[in-house]
Amino acid sequence: MNKETFYITTTLPYVNAEPHLGHALEFVRADIIARYKKLLGFEVFFNTGTDEHGIKIYRKALEQGKEPQDYVDEYAEKFKEFVRELGMFENVNFVRTTDLKHKKAAQEFWKICDKNGDIYKKNYQVKYCVGCELEKTESELVDGKCPDHPNLEIELIDEENYFFRFSKYKEKLLELYEKNSNFVIPETRFNEIKRFVERGPKDFSISRLKSKMPWGVEVPDDPDHVMYVWFDALVNYIDAIGWPDDLENFNKWWPVTQYAGKDNLRQQSAMWQAMLMSASLESSKQIVINGFILGNGGIKMSKSLGNVVDPIQIINEYGTDTLRFYLARHVNSFEDFEFTMDRFKEAYNADLANGLGNLTSRIMKMAETNLEDTNLRMDTNDTNGYEFSEEYKNAMEGFNIQEAANIIWQEIARIDNQIQTTEPFKLVKTDPEKAKEIIKELAVSLYGVARMLNPIMPETSESIKLAVKQNKMPEKPLFARKD
Repeated sequence: MNKETFYITTTLPYVNAEPHLGHALEFVRADIIARYKKLLGFEVFFNTGTDEHGIKIYRKALEQGKEPQDYVDEYAEKFKEFVRELGMFENVNFVRTTDLKHKKAAQEFWKICDKNGDIYKKNYQVKYCVGCELEKTESELVDGKCPDHPNLEIELIDEENYFFRFSKYKEKLLELYEKNSNFVIPETRFNEIKRFVERGPKDFSISRLKSKMPWGVEVPDDPDHVMYVWFDALVNYIDAIGWPDDLENFNKWWPVTQYAGKDNLRQQSAMWQAMLMSASLESSKQIVINGFILGNGGIKMSKSLGNVVDPIQIINEYGTDTLRFYLARHVNSFEDFEFTMDRFKEAYNADLANGLGNLTSRIMKMAETNLEDTNLRMDTNDTNGYEFSEEYKNAMEGFNIQEAANIIWQEIARIDNQIQTTEPFKLVKTDPEKAKEIIKELAVSLYGVARMLNPIMPETSESIKLAVKQNKMPEKPLFARKD
């Protein structure tokens, strides 16, 4: 019997800067969902990678006196290492948009859209934010600046470009949204993109003159133009699973669930969907939108402001699972969140050192002292797969990872309360058999916590399960308190 399949992807981050907490948030959340689906028995394909074309990458390479390919090669390796540091899904597929396979797929996609009458050429003049790699209207600017990149000057593009007939797909997009009530999560973002499309999407530029910006995928049959970075990069979601050469594999996995930041809402849930329609391909399955991680004072993190927090430094001091835990439990699943190291440390001590870690030590000390090794084996058998509570599954299926994490910590609190009310450490002196029964129940409950933790904190989950199976207290605390 064939397994059900599940395909999930992150957006591809630009390689014009070091990996940051925003990347970590999107990567870890997609990884949590991928692991959860695999535990349910799905065959999972998990895609991520790097977006390596575009004018801001080209300029960054020139600033550093490097060839663009050498520059992106260096940063692609940094992001690959970042993926490993985050403990991401072991079989993650890593796409690079400078790979020959991707370039060929992007050109084939262009040809199909062109053949279907959705690409044309015209002269135009527009205001453009290099940081967003998007055109900007006056209403989108604040004091003449892009609100997301206020340190960058808005540029004026005045040239002949190719355009995609986005305006043609207004009704089809609205029909897609009407038929799929959970197409974009959360609902606030779904309403936002509906309003955008209802106002009437405008055709957008999909090329740049090669003489001005040579770093990109060449437009088929026109060597004077390269593809606009968004048109090129979005095709990765389909070529990663075989399109257009291996349609059997493509059909096995498509459609995709996509994680993205709120600054990608328009591109992922409208522009890309219209492009898929143009190419006569099925729309994405679902788009999940994250908020931003903000620095102290609710200001967007920026190197120039000095409020950037390096996720690798956090991992080096606290461990991968601790960062994953914090992003899961303490960062809002869909809205902006203010991150500070003080809050992070406070959560670490309260939830992990004094909470989960202490609970594990207490239970396993009682179990090791009072129970026989064989007592727990049948109750902790994973051979039949994972069964989660409906409450936990509903949270995960709705991509509300914070709620799923809260359910786990509610169970931790319940188990801790059970210890306080039954006091098996005292009862063992007067009624040892009853005490052993309670201790076994506590150990089995702890194992259940480890199961729910598996997608969020995989290493910690395995450590707890091993301790229960071996009936031994961990040699050292899972999480040492940080003063």
